[in-house]
Amino acid sequence: MKDIANNINYDQLRMTANKNRIKILDMIQDGKSGHLGGALSAVDVITYLGECVIDYDKKERDNFILSKGHAVAALYAELHELGYIQDKELSTFRKINSRLQGHTNLLVLPYTDYTSGLLGQGLSYGVGMALAKKLKKSHNTVYVMLGDGEMHEGQIWEALMEASHYRLDNLVLIIDRNGFCSHQPVENVISIEPLIDRLGSFGWNVKEIDGHSMEQIHSCFMSLQSQYGKPKCIISHTVKGKGVSFMENNGKWHRNIPTEEEYLQAKEELKKRGGLL
Repeated sequence: MKDIANNINYDQLRMTANKNRIKILDMIQDGKSGHLGGALSAVDVITYLGECVIDYDKKERDNFILSKGHAVAALYAELHELGYIQDKELSTFRKINSRLQGHTNLLVLPYTDYTSGLLGQGLSYGVGMALAKKLKKSHNTVYVMLGDGEMHEGQIWEALMEASHYRLDNLVLIIDRNGFCSHQPVENVISIEPLIDRLGSFGWNVKEIDGHSMEQIHSCFMSLQSQYGKPKCIISHTVKGKGVSFMENNGKWHRNIPTEEEYLQAKEELKKRGGLL
């Protein structure tokens, strides 16, 4: 974990996350393609990981796997904030021959740590990576973010069992619990509750947080450093489309593209939220 984690400026983190929200909006508007809702719900935790946890300049480091790869605009926004993506490249999002495709591609952008595509595979990848680190006696951690709708995939539950079997306490699963599976409420499709009890019964150490509270995010990540013997899970309760009034908790914005009027309204709201107006 970066040294900065011991000297947190919560206001600065909130401002950075809001800047990343504006970048997400701009990228998707420029490319006329993308998934706003899930990126806006996940961006606070992704910003925290980039700013306070993962040191991308180290050869041997912590890793972050974005299994809900369609929310990749949030990760690109933070990698831009850290200087690994240039300004002009953001406008190439989802365009032919761009490094910034609609899912991460490890071969063209190694900082993403994972090539995503079909949902449900990222945790298995993370289990393998965490086990490899254990065998090499590495002290680094693997962080994996899933969507709550992704919990419908059977492969996830196989990976949960395997992680517990190998006592992978260097693996942290983050579930972006925004309540939607694409356009529909998760619980209407297939209920995943009682989620805490289910994960606990699979041998995981489980915590719940408000995934938009930097204070709670930081406190949780710090507390997990002293937990050993079990893989760890953070259920991060979030709002799909967070930060834009007409997008929040609205399944329409899973992958809708704003009209010019909607875009301008959304950007104005985000600027006000960040104190930029």
